[in-house]
Amino acid sequence: MKTRPPIIIIGMSRSGTSMLTRMLDRLGLFVGKKLTGNHEAVFFREINDWLLTQCSGGLEDPDTIKYLLRDKEARGLFGEFIKFSMKTPHVISYLGFGKYLSHRTPQKLDIPWGWKDPRNTFTLPIWLDMFPDAKVIHIYRHPLDIVNSLMTRRKRGLSRLNERHNMFRPIYWYYLMHKFILRNRVFVDIRGGSLEEGFTLWEEYFKEARSHVDRLGDRAVEIKYEDFLERPGEILKLLSEFCELKASDNDIEKVAEQANKSRAYAYLNEPELKTFSLEIADRLDTYGY
Repeated sequence: MKTRPPIIIIGMSRSGTSMLTRMLDRLGLFVGKKLTGNHEAVFFREINDWLLTQCSGGLEDPDTIKYLLRDKEARGLFGEFIKFSMKTPHVISYLGFGKYLSHRTPQKLDIPWGWKDPRNTFTLPIWLDMFPDAKVIHIYRHPLDIVNSLMTRRKRGLSRLNERHNMFRPIYWYYLMHKFILRNRVFVDIRGGSLEEGFTLWEEYFKEARSHVDRLGDRAVEIKYEDFLERPGEILKLLSEFCELKASDNDIEKVAEQANKSRAYAYLNEPELKTFSLEIADRLDTYGY
């Protein structure tokens, strides 16, 4: 039985990572049994969250992982601890019961497999310690489309605390307390609340991901979201070969039909974002936009 290294999908939230992972899943890439609504394997996302938490970081402040990466002793011990966790029954949430009985750990999978999580962008060195032959896919999107999404998500999160519930507000807030505080869940993403801060966060993710792509050479593929929407079939074929999937041209064509071209450069429909794009034109040009 020939085992395979994983395919690790990186890129900032709202960059098209969920879309891409769903498509590759349909083409034969095993990305986990228990998935979030964003097609993230719960098992690996929990580990990534744990790693960032040890460094007082998170999705909006992932660069703190550098403190762990610089600590040789802690990095080694954390890696061993994660390897152990991948051999416990907890990994059933990723493998499913059948694959757990036959393989016991993802490290022994003999099929194309991997996982997607924006946090991978910064925790990737830890995973490469464990899977030195892993392959990486980086997808990135115009930063202002992402900034717009972050600001929308912030407004939606804060709206939970609005006065709209009137007499039932205490009951609703009690529900929120249990859902978010007692379960230690993120209530709302705050950092992307301004155009400048959202763009700066995008820059951090992009630069980190690009550094991995440059370092990994032919073991990494980088995809521009807007190019993907323009030529989904062509790029999916490239990715299918990269991931060693057995997808037929017909399979790829059917999956490619899910690409929605209208989602490219959506920020141009927002006057505030369009104006901001002119103000930062030089910075955008640095990243090919």
